[in-house]
Amino acid sequence: MTPSARLQAAIDIIDQVTFAARSGGAAADTLIARYFKTRRYAGSKDRRAVRELAYAAIRRAGEVPESGRAALIGLARDRPELLALFDGSPHCPAPIAPGEIAAPAGIAPAWLVDKLAGTLGPDELPALLGRAPLDLRVNRLKATRDAIMVELPDAVPGSLSPDALRLPEGTNVETLPAFNQGRIEVQDEGSQLIAAACGATPGANVVDLCAGAGGKTLALAAAMRGEGHLIACDVDRARLSRLPARAERAGAHNIQLRLLDAGRERAGLGDLAAAADIVLIDAPCSGTGTWRRNPEARWRLTPARLDRLRETQAQVLAIGATLVKPGGRLVYAVCSLLDEEGKAQVDAFLAVNPGWAPADPLSAGRRHGLGRRLTPAYDATDGFFIAALTAPC
Repeated sequence: MTPSARLQAAIDIIDQVTFAARSGGAAADTLIARYFKTRRYAGSKDRRAVRELAYAAIRRAGEVPESGRAALIGLARDRPELLALFDGSPHCPAPIAPGEIAAPAGIAPAWLVDKLAGTLGPDELPALLGRAPLDLRVNRLKATRDAIMVELPDAVPGSLSPDALRLPEGTNVETLPAFNQGRIEVQDEGSQLIAAACGATPGANVVDLCAGAGGKTLALAAAMRGEGHLIACDVDRARLSRLPARAERAGAHNIQLRLLDAGRERAGLGDLAAAADIVLIDAPCSGTGTWRRNPEARWRLTPARLDRLRETQAQVLAIGATLVKPGGRLVYAVCSLLDEEGKAQVDAFLAVNPGWAPADPLSAGRRHGLGRRLTPAYDATDGFFIAALTAPC
C-alpha cells in the first residue's frame, strides 16, 4: 500500500468506528481486524501503519468526528507531513478543499471533560489518552517473577505489584512459551492491585461477583495457591465461557463458574449468603480509566448510559454485601475516574449500611475518599478506584 492508500484505509476504518460508537456496534480493535481480514493484500507494515494512523486520529478528536476524513484532516493539521497524502490518486483521499473543516482536538466530549476536570488535575487529563503499556502478571501457581525475567530479558519489573512485568510495546505475547504454558497472563498492573486488595489466602472462600472473562479470578486463584473455594459469577455467558480454558492453562483448579440470570442474581446466589470471606465486585462501569486502550469508548458514553451504570453498580454492591460473612471483606473497584462511579458509590453504600467499616489494604495509588485511586499520569497504570470494606461482626 502507498502512504496515501494507508491514509484512505484509516479514513475508512474511522468511518466504521464512528458509526459503531453512535449505534452501539463493535469496538475499534474488532473493526480493524475485520477490515484487514478482507484485505489480504495489506502486509504487516501496512496494517501497523494504518492502525497507528487510525488510533492517532481517534485519540486526537475529543468529540465524535463528523467523518473519518474530518478526523484525518485534523491529524494532518498537527502532522503536516500527512497533508501531501491527500493527493486524489486512485484509492487515496481527495485533496483537501479550501475551508474544509477538520475534527477539533480534545480530550473527550465536553460534558465528560467537565466531570473529570472536577476531580483530576490538568496534568492528568492528557495522560488518559496516552499509549498504554504492555503489562504481564506472573502466575504464582507456575512461576516466579525472577524466573520469568531470566526468560524474558526485555521485561522490566513493575513497581506496584510484586507479580507485574512490563514488556516493550508490540511484543507478541501469545507466541511466548511462558504464555502458552500458563506462567504469565496479560494484565495491567493496576488491575493486579484490585486482586491484591482482596487479601485472598489459601483455603479462603472467595466470590468474584462480576468475573467477566476471569482476569482477576485467575489472580485470586494464584494468591490462594489453588486452595479453597473460588466462585466466578457473571451474567454474560460469552465472557464467562472464556474462563475455563484460561484456568486450565494457568493450572487454577479451584474455580467454580456460576452463570447468573440478569435481574435474578439474588436467587442464583442464595446458597452463598453470609458465607464468603471475600467478595470482589469489579463493577460494570464507564471505562474512563481505560481510554488509553479504547480511546473511542469516550464517544460511546452518554449521560443516560452513565446513569444506568450507576444504578447497576449500586445494585451489585447491595447484592455482594449479602454474601460476606461477619468480619469478611467486600472489595469494590471500577476502571473509572468519575467520582459518581467510585467514591460516591462507596459513600452511598455506607450511608444505608451501618456497621460496615472502610479498610485500606493498599499502599499504592493515592487516597481518594474511602478508597484508593490509580491514574495513568501518577501511577503509569490504567485508571481505577478501589475500596475495601469490612462487614460488621
